[in-house]
Amino acid sequence: MMNNINGKLVVSCQALEDEPLHSSFIMGRMARAAAQGGAAGIRANSVADIREIKKEVSLPLIGIIKKNYGECPVFITPTMKEVDELVEEGVDIIAVDATKRERPDGVSTEEFIRNIKKKYPSQLIMGDISCAEEAVMAEKAGVDIVGSTLVGYTENTKGNIPLEELDKILRVADIPVIAEGNIDTPKKVKKALDMGAYSVVVGSIITRPQLITKKFVDAIEER
Repeated sequence: MMNNINGKLVVSCQALEDEPLHSSFIMGRMARAAAQGGAAGIRANSVADIREIKKEVSLPLIGIIKKNYGECPVFITPTMKEVDELVEEGVDIIAVDATKRERPDGVSTEEFIRNIKKKYPSQLIMGDISCAEEAVMAEKAGVDIVGSTLVGYTENTKGNIPLEELDKILRVADIPVIAEGNIDTPKKVKKALDMGAYSVVVGSIITRPQLITKKFVDAIEER
């Protein structure tokens, strides 16, 4: 399965409850459109969306469940409960927040990853990290892949440039590194792959029309 996405594009098909395209049916069609455009894989949020996407495409799936636990900043597959749900549904890769931030259940990230691998030793786990230090930590804990998903989204990486941080991550990681997060142009996708990224995940600039529209409107207002 990993070979299927090596050097290729994965499209993130997600729409949260407060977004206009929030619908498992729509995300399924979005995945079909991505497949027709040549995407090699799909990243999806929630069991409902994953089930619908499976009806539309047979591409490798990176599955997550976004769940808010109070004010905790960790919300991408934050606890074993969400991992269990994704394993039961069946996805090729489960992505989890692998930052150093405090988790909602108080378990350290390292222990969380070790617990997943102990319970599901054959399940591929992707650690969504925000910096090179976290990449090293996640790899030592047992993830199979790291993704630069959260660069710029954590307190310690605000303002960091995604491709610059990706370069640092690539220098320290001995496992596949997937570039993700603000990779919003074909030029950046090519650059990430040229740098050595295993694959690239692109989301909002393909699948969130309200944000795409805003880019054009902002350009007009800057005139």
